[in-house]
Amino acid sequence: MIVTVALNAALDRTLTAPNFQVGFRHRASESLTLPGGKGVNIARALKTLGQPVIATGLAGGKTGIRLVEDLTAEGILNDFVRIKDETRTSTAIIDPTSNTQTEVNEYGPVVTARELQAFMEKFSYIAKGADVVVLAGTLPRKVKDSLYRDIIKTLSQLDVVTVLDAAGDPLRHAIKAGPGYVSPNVNEAEALIGHEFSGDDDLIRAARQLHKLGAGNGIITHASGCYAYFDDEESSAYKVTIPPLEPISTVGSGDCFLAGFISAMLSGKDRAYCLRYGVACGAASTQKYGAGIFDPHEAKRLLSRTQAEEMEVD
Repeated sequence: MIVTVALNAALDRTLTAPNFQVGFRHRASESLTLPGGKGVNIARALKTLGQPVIATGLAGGKTGIRLVEDLTAEGILNDFVRIKDETRTSTAIIDPTSNTQTEVNEYGPVVTARELQAFMEKFSYIAKGADVVVLAGTLPRKVKDSLYRDIIKTLSQLDVVTVLDAAGDPLRHAIKAGPGYVSPNVNEAEALIGHEFSGDDDLIRAARQLHKLGAGNGIITHASGCYAYFDDEESSAYKVTIPPLEPISTVGSGDCFLAGFISAMLSGKDRAYCLRYGVACGAASTQKYGAGIFDPHEAKRLLSRTQAEEMEVD
């Protein structure tokens, strides 16, 4: 069983507006509304891959009710704690004419100490049956940046693999608790490590630096693939690439990457295959509207186009 945590879940709206311009009135040619937030998107992608998964987190107000109802309608097993404040809404505006994407994300609800305690009690129960726990996305307001760190420390007492996909101070705190895997994108990793990366060697060193900061293994994603460092018996590192595709939407591609990687890992595949499959799933998701949505048959087709190169580790 995989448990994904979405503490700052959202109702995601994707609008298609050809020739979108700021300051003008537009009529969307297409629209799609789905439950979202990184933890939810990853759960959706894992379900697509046939993995047993349950999504948990916080849901509040009428938006939270709709989020839970829509997840249930999708057949995604979920167990959210209800809170008083309203779950956020996020909006992505896609202009297919200029191939641009504009996102407007609300901050999210204020969470009380009592509500957070209720979540921790529920999560502690659910996590006992998990093989993998994925902590992903931003934290809601009035929640300490160290929350992911505290959760990882709690999970260290269980026989469970922890996967962290966060940014900023929550990532900075949590990586010190020793998550099994961390998977920031390039910008998030640069902010954590403190400098811009240049070239393959620099990115491999950065992936290794994630390990030195506390993670068991480090993966840095980018638009054309990923770089990874694994702290196994011989310390291996990889550069994985895929030829560029013309994207329909890139929203949630990193979430599909992580779902593909975890799915392959649980199937017993080797490191290089897991990375390649993750990249293929992420690439397949750019050909669909909606975060966490992709065609697994397209991912298998794209898998043959991904290349994994083992890199030297300094």
